[in-house]
Amino acid sequence: MTDIDELMSIRQMCDAYDVTPRTLRFYEAKELLFPQREGQKRLFTKRDRARLKLILRGKRFGFSLEEIRQLLDLYHIGDQQQTQLQRTYEIARDRLRDMEAQRDELTEAIEDLREQLRWGEKVIASMSQEKDAAE
Repeated sequence: MTDIDELMSIRQMCDAYDVTPRTLRFYEAKELLFPQREGQKRLFTKRDRARLKLILRGKRFGFSLEEIRQLLDLYHIGDQQQTQLQRTYEIARDRLRDMEAQRDELTEAIEDLREQLRWGEKVIASMSQEKDAAE
């Protein structure tokens, strides 16, 4: 495979990764992606594609762009990504703890709302019965 075969246009990237051109330009402006330029054309390398996959996965898990940038930058330390993997693990563990706490809070709020709805149903039914009895 030659270098040109490994390059993808912005349209190909959008289609392959279900993102918008604006998203790719944003990540480029934030120095998360570094496409090659041919005039106004952006050409994305295999490295850019790997970085985009990691960015999208990180965003899906709720990592901040700054956390993602720091993790991507750790790739080049030269320790076979040991530091990168360790830091990713730490951030992911913290994020999972946060997500589980949010889930627990949401579960509690759902139960509270269900209880309020049951109460509301009883009040409405009682009011309807009183109204029917009065007529």
